[in-house]
Amino acid sequence: MYIVKVKGKAKIPDYIQLRDNNFVLIAYFRADRPLKNLDRYGLEGKEEALAAVIESLEFGKLQKLEI
Repeated sequence: MYIVKVKGKAKIPDYIQLRDNNFVLIAYFRADRPLKNLDRYGLEGKEEALAAVIESLEFGKLQKLEI
């Protein structure tokens, strides 16, 4: 799974994209909102680790998600 942080403009907030190994978009959510329904993506119980990864991400850099 891959993760990328997308920079918002003006009134549009920053977003996070989760993509599978074929780079197909599987989740798209605001970077500043609490993470919900992570069990749908196989990330249940990893909320704190994912939040730390999101904080350290650079905008526009695709990164392999390894948590």
